[in-house]
Amino acid sequence: MTPGSSSYDVVVVGGGHNGLVSAAYLARAGLSVLVLERLDHTGGAAVSIEPFPGHPARLSRYSYLVSLMPEQLMADLDLDVQLASRTTASYTPWVRGDRTGGLLVERPEGEATRASFRDLTGGEEEYAAWQAFYAEVGRLAEAVSPTLMQPLPLEREVRGLVDERIWNEVVAEPLGRAITARFADDTVRGVVATDALIGTFASLDDPSLIQNRCFLYHLIGNGTGEWRVPVGGMGAVTDALAKAAVEAGAEIVTGAGVSSIATGPDGAEVRFHDGAGERSVTARRVLSGVAPWVLRILLGEGEDADTKPAGSQLKINFLLDRLPALRSGADPEVAFAGTLHLAEDYTQLERAYDAAAGGAVPDPMPGEVYCHSLTDPSILGDRAGSAHTLTYFGLHTPAALFDADPSARDVATSRALASLDAVLAEPIQDCLATDAEGNPCIEAKIPQDVERDLAMPGGHIFHGDLEWPWAPNRARLETPAQQWGVQTEHDVVLLCGSGARRGGAVSGLGGHNAAQAVLADL
Repeated sequence: MTPGSSSYDVVVVGGGHNGLVSAAYLARAGLSVLVLERLDHTGGAAVSIEPFPGHPARLSRYSYLVSLMPEQLMADLDLDVQLASRTTASYTPWVRGDRTGGLLVERPEGEATRASFRDLTGGEEEYAAWQAFYAEVGRLAEAVSPTLMQPLPLEREVRGLVDERIWNEVVAEPLGRAITARFADDTVRGVVATDALIGTFASLDDPSLIQNRCFLYHLIGNGTGEWRVPVGGMGAVTDALAKAAVEAGAEIVTGAGVSSIATGPDGAEVRFHDGAGERSVTARRVLSGVAPWVLRILLGEGEDADTKPAGSQLKINFLLDRLPALRSGADPEVAFAGTLHLAEDYTQLERAYDAAAGGAVPDPMPGEVYCHSLTDPSILGDRAGSAHTLTYFGLHTPAALFDADPSARDVATSRALASLDAVLAEPIQDCLATDAEGNPCIEAKIPQDVERDLAMPGGHIFHGDLEWPWAPNRARLETPAQQWGVQTEHDVVLLCGSGARRGGAVSGLGGHNAAQAVLADL
C-alpha cells in the first residue's frame, strides 16, 4: 500500500499506540495525516499474538497492563476498549524460619490485607505505616494526574499542591531513604520498591533519582495508580486506536520503514521504503513515535553509542495447562490474579542490582508474575477454563549482561524459573502446556529482542530514562511544543512517543500532547 498523496499536514513516524493516538486526534480535527509503520502491523509494543502453535491463546507479548492511559483520552477517541480491575493487587510469598506465608494486598484493601500484614510482622504497625504512606502518595497522584493532558505545569506549581514530606521523599531524595525510614520489614520494603524498578536499572539509593521517577509514573495513572487488564489483550487497545484513526480519516501505511527526515523552515520531507522502492512525502509537521535516539539518526545526525539507552528487563510468557500450587497454601486463583513478587525483598533487590552492576546475572533473580487469563479468560479462545497464561517480568537484567555473555539469556531464564519454583509446591515445568510440535509453551525476551523486534534502542521500554511530568522552574515554555513537552531541536519535528516528557508506558499521553501542540501551532 502506498500513500494516497505526496503531501500531508502531518506525517507520523511509527504506528505504535502513541502514534495512533496522535493520528486520531489530528484527523478528527480535520488535518490530513499519514502514519508510516516499519512493521507489517500497527501497535508497537502493545500487541497481542499467538506465540504457541496449536493454541489459540492471544498473549500480550510485551506491554501487558494499562495504568496511565487517561479515561478522558479514551472517551475523546470513543475507544471501544474495556479495562478490567484485578481483585488482587499483589501477593508476596515469604519465609521466616520455619514459617511460610504470603503478604496479600487486596483491591480494595480489606481485612484480609490487614491480617496478612499482621501474620508477616506480628503487629499492626507496618500496615499502619503502609496505609499512611500510600495515602500521601495518593494525594501526590491526585495532584499530578489532572495535569497530564494539559500544558506542562512548572515544578513549583505542583510542589505547592502536596505535603512537603511526601514531595521530599518521592521527588527530592533517593526513594530508598523513604522506604527504609517508613517501613521496618524487608518484604514490605521490597513490595514498595518494585514499582521504582520496572524497566529501570538502578539502586534505590541512586542519586540520579531515575528510580523515583519510575515509581511516580507507576502510581499516578488516573489519580489512583491502578493497573488494569485490557480485555482481549493489549492488541485490543491498539486495534481500537487504529480503527479510531482510520475512521477519522488518517491513512496508515505498514511495511514502510522510514530512512530519513529532511527538515526545512516550513515542513519536512520524509523518505521511506515500502518494500518495492524508495518513496517520499512532505509534511508541515512530522511527529516522531520512535525513540529520540533513533530520531537523531533519521535526521542525519548519526549514531552516538555513548547516549544510546539500555533496557533492563526479562520478559517470559507462559501457557499453562493449570495453575501451580503454592508452598504457602494460598489459593492460586487469588495469588496469581495480581502481581506475585519473587525474590523481591528489599535486600534481595539491592543485592541483585549490585550483582548485575558487577556483570553477573542475579541469583536469586528478582521478578514478578501475573496471570492475565484469571481476569480475562477470553484471551484463551477455546482453551478458556482448561489453560492459563502467565507473564513474568524480571528486574535487574540490563542489556549489558547479554552483550557480554551470550549464555546469559539461558542463565537468566533458568534463574527466573528457579525463583518461581522456590515459592511453588510443584515445578512450573510440570504445569506447562506443549505446543503442536511438542515444545514447552515458554517464550523469553531480553532487551536485545525488544530492540530487534521493535527498534527500541537498547531494548529500553521507555525509549530512555523517564523525566518528571512537569517542567523545571526555569524551563523555556515559549512554543506549543515546549509547553506540551514534545519539542525537538527542529521546530517542524515533534516527539509523540515514549521519549516525550510524560511519555512511557501505555498511556497515549505522548500522542495526545503532540497532537495538542500541533493544533496550537498550525
